[in-house]
Amino acid sequence: MQNLDSIREKAIEETKIKIEEDISHFLASQEECPPFKDYLSERSKFFQQIWLNTWLNKVTNNVLRSHKKAFLRSKGYEVEGVDKKLLNKMFRNEIRDEEPFHVKEWVIINAPDEQQWKSRHRQARERYITEMEEKITASQRKGVQKDILYFLEQRLEDQELSWYIELRYLFAKKLVSDLHTKPKYKQIEPFALEDKLEEQGILSSHVFTSVSDILKEFTGSIHKKSEQWERNLWEYETYYSPYERFISYYTEHIISTFVCENLPADILASYKNIFGEELSQERVIKWSQPVLLKEKSLFFQWIQDEYVVDLVQLADRPFDLDAHLSLYKESIAKREQREAEEQALLKRKQEEEARILEDIFGQEYSPSYRNGIKYVLHIGETNTGKTHKALNRMKGAESGIYLAPLRLLALEVFDKLNSEGVPCNLKTGEEEKEVDQAKHVACTVEMFHEKNEYEVVVIDEAQMLADQDRGFSWYKAITKARAKEVHIIGSENVRSLLLELVGEDQVEIHNYEREIPLQVEKKEFNLKHARQGDALVCFSRKKVLDTASRLQNNGHKVSMIYGSMPPETRKRQMMQFINGKTKVIVATDAIGMGLNLPIRRIVFLENDKFDGTRRRLLTSQEVKQIAGRAGRKGIYDCGKVAFTKDIKKMANLLIQEDPSLKTFAIAPTSNVFERFQRYYHDLDTFFELWDRFESPYGTEKASLTEEKELYDLVRGTQIEAKLSLNDLYGFLHLPFSKKESRLTQQWLDSMHAIINNEELPEPDINNKNLEQKEVSYKAVGLHLLLLYRLGRQTEAYYWERTREEIADGVHESLRTEVKSLSKKCKHCGKKLPPNFGFPICDRCHALNRKRREKRRGRN
Repeated sequence: MQNLDSIREKAIEETKIKIEEDISHFLASQEECPPFKDYLSERSKFFQQIWLNTWLNKVTNNVLRSHKKAFLRSKGYEVEGVDKKLLNKMFRNEIRDEEPFHVKEWVIINAPDEQQWKSRHRQARERYITEMEEKITASQRKGVQKDILYFLEQRLEDQELSWYIELRYLFAKKLVSDLHTKPKYKQIEPFALEDKLEEQGILSSHVFTSVSDILKEFTGSIHKKSEQWERNLWEYETYYSPYERFISYYTEHIISTFVCENLPADILASYKNIFGEELSQERVIKWSQPVLLKEKSLFFQWIQDEYVVDLVQLADRPFDLDAHLSLYKESIAKREQREAEEQALLKRKQEEEARILEDIFGQEYSPSYRNGIKYVLHIGETNTGKTHKALNRMKGAESGIYLAPLRLLALEVFDKLNSEGVPCNLKTGEEEKEVDQAKHVACTVEMFHEKNEYEVVVIDEAQMLADQDRGFSWYKAITKARAKEVHIIGSENVRSLLLELVGEDQVEIHNYEREIPLQVEKKEFNLKHARQGDALVCFSRKKVLDTASRLQNNGHKVSMIYGSMPPETRKRQMMQFINGKTKVIVATDAIGMGLNLPIRRIVFLENDKFDGTRRRLLTSQEVKQIAGRAGRKGIYDCGKVAFTKDIKKMANLLIQEDPSLKTFAIAPTSNVFERFQRYYHDLDTFFELWDRFESPYGTEKASLTEEKELYDLVRGTQIEAKLSLNDLYGFLHLPFSKKESRLTQQWLDSMHAIINNEELPEPDINNKNLEQKEVSYKAVGLHLLLLYRLGRQTEAYYWERTREEIADGVHESLRTEVKSLSKKCKHCGKKLPPNFGFPICDRCHALNRKRREKRRGRN
């Protein structure tokens, strides 16, 4: 077995040492020297136990587990699967009698003669007596220390205030000296040592209210803050550190002086007798640290609360405890009065701010039922004819407006109504098309204006009420519409929220159910299973293009739909699918919102999506909204739904009842801005008030994150100075992709041109590839948003034609470029096969594995 002889030798040596210690202990306990035979008769029964304990501990701790198992197997034990604790127990039982050391024989052989035995007894006894005397002395010293601490603790309550009064006076003198002699420095980040401190005159008492205000000022020194990972961290020192040290030092000095001067004479005499010296303050400080630490913390907090003006007046007065105590009580009374006045002022300020918030935002976001309007709710699942019925009513009205969630749907209704002989205008923010004698309008919901009046208003996809960033547009349209009839289209989960907004007395509800059933396929979908009439759904542009490329390379004719695609291009892609030129469509969840297509089967290529902050499982409503596009009356009698994995879990989402929406989103309105400008005139304050405004129950404030980020670019500039509050916010609120730096820069350049009465910079157009064409389309769209906001419709017509040409180019790129798109190894850039399942090629994977193996070998 591993090193067993070596372990045994060490156990024997340790046993011998313990026996020698046992002999010394035995002798020390006897006043007279006992015979050696008395030691043997009294202690020999413990000899073998000392050996056994030493041997077992040594061998258990120093033998490898594998060797223990081998030893036990040799004894006939089955040790596979035995836990460590039981294995050690079995091993100790078997090894205990292995080659024992006979302690008694060794003791007898090495027995001392009578003279050596007596000498050893004398030495052991002398050590014993010395140790006992030292213990008695230590006990006496401990007793004196306890007496001193007890005295201090007993006097603590009575003397604490007196100690502080003296400390307060000393600190006042220190403070006044600093205020008259020390420079004041410009405030910077305390860690920025590369920035030199700039002097700004002398510290002055009238600048500071309380001592706590001074603690934030820089002393001009640099000090080491802490050590982390063997690196010293340095920063500019503030007065917090030196003032804390000052309080610490003088607290110790005052209290230790008091103890030395007031300690009872008998305790002082005992101390001198035991220690052989006079009691010193250093000794009191050392013993009293627990009490002193508490007092230091308390006094430093009291000092921070002191008013600077009180301490300045105190510094010139000679110290007299009674007089200074009286002054302290006066300052406490004044401080309480000041604090009461400050609290009253703060309360009045808070009440005034609350009144202002209420006046600005007021009842703006509380539903108000209006008589004379007939509300018609069209509630049901996707693809059940809700929008069709509402639009038929609008077509028959003398005037009407359709409010769409997407520009594409507004375009679709615009084309539909005009083709059916109902003149209809289009307004989407990026474009305006006017038709002669039109009294109907198709527009995006953000273009709704509450001052316009219609016979019929149709509001689509009302469940968007709950969207934090766009939902307020639906709220405003629903609650502010001026019409005889307001038709609201939504899913089942928005029913109760709509009734809360419009009231139940003047509402007519139409419920819709699918005539075409949905059927979930039992087999997991694979891309090779794609057939004519399939719509494959994923949740990113990249995934759409990758999937379309793979399908095209496998011989499929494919249409594509994704959110950043130009609506004109999207429409052409849809028409190809409707007319049978393409057999399969690959789309993001944009397909779930109002797009009526002859889809046989909806396929979810992904079960989760990134929602801007995290990747999460699709909700039941999202699954229903998308899956509901499967099946088309007169074409497919049954809509199919397929998943690539977790079929049972996803199918349950399709049938489970959705929880009702509980909140609707709110955002600033023109009325809010009008009231805000009675008090303030800058957007910085507006955003601050908006953040502080508590959203009423049942509502959720828009974050205004994108508006704030744009405002950061123009805060304090001529752009802010020259534009009215309403105009500036209108430009901040323009609906463009603010996450694209190119568009943000275009917006900023355009804002500079607007305030300088210059021509707007033309958008940068690049038609090199699909991605650049899409960005160019967005750039022209932003340019159009600005032109329409400035009322320059004539100029906008040219850019609308330019945008249509870019959209044609996007369509052409989808036809020609996508098939050539291929996955590339993210390491070496090598093209990967269309159905390759990994992000890196086999060669790069093998190289990575070799590198890992080399690193493991070095470790």
